[in-house]
Order: sequence, then structure tokens, then C-alpha cells
Amino acid sequence: MRITAAQRTENENRVRAAMDRLLRGEIPPGGKCDIKTLAREAAVDRTAFYGTRPYAHLREEFEHRLPSLQAAGDSPDPRDAQIERLKTEITKLKARLARADSDIEELADFRTQAIARLAAQHEEIVHLRGAAAMANRVTRIPAVRGNTIGSCS
Repeated sequence: MRITAAQRTENENRVRAAMDRLLRGEIPPGGKCDIKTLAREAAVDRTAFYGTRPYAHLREEFEHRLPSLQAAGDSPDPRDAQIERLKTEITKLKARLARADSDIEELADFRTQAIARLAAQHEEIVHLRGAAAMANRVTRIPAVRGNTIGSCS
């Protein structure tokens, strides 16, 4: 069904008004800042935005203005900004987790080496005590219990 020039102008005005609302961040519940939501908000068939249809130039304008806003740091769709923020946070957390895993691995290696050294030292001490007990040349010195200097009471 063909529409009149007045109807087409009215539809274009509704599309532009809906486009401005979406780009200002007035996203309806369940919608996004996209062509589908634009068509629904303007009460226009979505297929009219594609190919050689009557509102293809408005889709191109919308698709040009949206990245321009995003490049300027102004995201009309708060979910897109949240997604980007969460992606950045996930990247940071993955790097932090990798560093923590590396640190844990280093500490586990250090612990293994420390236990091995302690075991070797213990074996050496046991060996030396056994050797000292076998050779009676070692004289044990009794603990000195001498006079104390000063008051102990």
C-alpha cells in the first residue's frame, strides 16, 4: 500500500524524534539503541529502513550518529557502556589471576626446595650426632650455673 507524501513526512518526523530520544539515552524497557527499537518506537515497519526503501537514509543517519556519540565517549545505551566496563574489568582480573597463579607456582616450588633442604640438613645433623657418639673424643661441657650478678628476687 502506498503512502502519501504527508504520511511519509509524518513518519520521518516520528522516526527522527524516536532517533533523538534513543540517542539521548531514553531507551525503552526491553529495547536497545538499534534499528529494531527505532522502528518500534516510531511505529514504522523495520523493513522500510533497508535497501532502497523509503527510510534507508534515516537508518544511515542513525548508524552514523551512534558511533559518533560512542567515539566521543557518550554512550546512549547504558548496557553497552556496562558491557565495555565489564570487559575491561574481566581483562584486568584475568591478568591478576595469571599473576596470582604464577606467584603460587613460584611459592610452591620454593616450599618444595625448602622442605628438601630441611630434610637434607636434618639428615646431616643425625649423621653428625651419630659420628660424634661413635667418637668419644667429644667432651660434653656441663651447663654453667654460676653466681648471678645483681638481684634475682
